[in-house]
Amino acid sequence: MNLKELVVKGRSIRRYHEDKPISKEVIIELLNLTRNCPSARNDQPLKFLLSVSKEENDLIFPCLKWAGYLNNWDGPTPGEQPIAYIVLLGDNNIESAFVECDAGIAMQTIVLGAAEKGIGVCIIGSVDRSKLRRIMNIPEQYKIVYVLSLGYPAETVVLEETGEDKDIKYWRDKNGVHHVPKRPLDELILNISNEFTGKLSEDH
Repeated sequence: MNLKELVVKGRSIRRYHEDKPISKEVIIELLNLTRNCPSARNDQPLKFLLSVSKEENDLIFPCLKWAGYLNNWDGPTPGEQPIAYIVLLGDNNIESAFVECDAGIAMQTIVLGAAEKGIGVCIIGSVDRSKLRRIMNIPEQYKIVYVLSLGYPAETVVLEETGEDKDIKYWRDKNGVHHVPKRPLDELILNISNEFTGKLSEDH
């Protein structure tokens, strides 16, 4: 796959084939990619905790909130829950004002690396951090930044342009297909003509 294909494939996946395991070695391979990422001032303040066991996954799952726009959905049901988690931490002993920036770069790298392997990822920011710290015995030295869930996708996600109402809320149709509206390019680039952005969209 080329880069555009990886980016399009790297959607937020929230339902997984729970019967298809992911080895810790594969996750370590994904994390190894992040060592090559840019880091502000090269501080490299990020640390990671991994979970690939069902016992620990079952403890992590209640600490997370899923898909805020889907009001009647409390998250994946048994059989479709994550196979693995990565807890992304910031090391408070490494002074850095750009932990969130580094985290974004690292997480997108993980998402792209996972997409190349056919693995889905969801970046979760709505986390009960106090509870997660307690169950995983995370020292206060580390700030819990995000949690990433991983697994082989058990859902279809499609991208589409926002409609006339410009609504960006994702939604699911009656077949369970997850629709993600994206703003058109001419809304994003402020100093370029609509004629050019339209041609760019057609060409790519």
